[in-house]
Amino acid sequence: MLSHVLAQSLEVTVFVAVMMIGVEYLNVLTRGAWAQTLAASRSRQYLLAVLLGATPGCLGAFAVVALYSHRMVSFGALVAAMIATSGDEAFVMLALFPGTALVLTVGLALLGWVAGVATDLLRLSPSRADHGFELHEEDDCQCFPGAQVLDQLREPSVARGSLALAILVFITVLATGSFVAPPSVWLRAILLGLGLFTLFVVLTVPDHFLEAHLWRHVVLQHVPRIFAWTAGALLLTELAMKVWPESTPSATTHWIALAGASLLGLIPESGPHLLFVTLFEQGLVPLSTLVASSIVQDGHGTLPLLAYSRSDFLKVKAVNLAVGLAIGAAMMALGS
Repeated sequence: MLSHVLAQSLEVTVFVAVMMIGVEYLNVLTRGAWAQTLAASRSRQYLLAVLLGATPGCLGAFAVVALYSHRMVSFGALVAAMIATSGDEAFVMLALFPGTALVLTVGLALLGWVAGVATDLLRLSPSRADHGFELHEEDDCQCFPGAQVLDQLREPSVARGSLALAILVFITVLATGSFVAPPSVWLRAILLGLGLFTLFVVLTVPDHFLEAHLWRHVVLQHVPRIFAWTAGALLLTELAMKVWPESTPSATTHWIALAGASLLGLIPESGPHLLFVTLFEQGLVPLSTLVASSIVQDGHGTLPLLAYSRSDFLKVKAVNLAVGLAIGAAMMALGS
């Protein structure tokens, strides 16, 4: 059991890291006037919010909090983003059940839009007092520094060499099919493409980008936590399967799981939601529980909001909890 948990945790963690590096690169590469343009009208604010929220990881949610703190988007847009986002767990869901994860992502984005509009129409927005807190703004970065690339490859840093080696191992394992549970052909092709793209990123970005954005943010900050939470969730799932009744869980058990998943989603951290992701993947909880948990939780996207305004943080979480419980209960009542 432990060897299976370790192997699957390593696979999921590498997959998450590869996708996060790609998202980090694209986030820095495309930042600019587009955010100002989309935020110019209320409908564009909702569109911007759900698009950023639906992006796997925490960067999209952080961006919406930054816009909100600078009064560029409404409180409803902030709610929309936090309903649409699933934090780092989105990467894991894409790894474990990609089809369901994509449908869930689209559904959360649409629900977030509706909830955001309703929040603003009902005037649930808090007062917007001036606040001195400012989020970290990414430094301007030339993602492909031209001739400097050759110099970087001649004398690679420890971070660049370590990342390149890890990605080459990932690509080799994918190409040879050395998986505990080999993915489908199309998914393997996508993963190989992501691996090659990530290798290109690691080999070509300047040292500052590599050290600040990829090494310190992705590898040192996110990867250890993702591995620990994934391994812990998988281990708890394996243990749960040994003590869970072999017969179909009762309706009462499902309702308790729904309430527990929703309340656990209030924690502003990526990781706890993985327990219900893995329970769903094993067929131990219904889709309604996964949906409710995904609506309420937002990874650690609201942590900057907690620093900006504790009252706004509590109000966002209260709205998300109400929406998550309502949607989850309705789905469960309908048998989903």
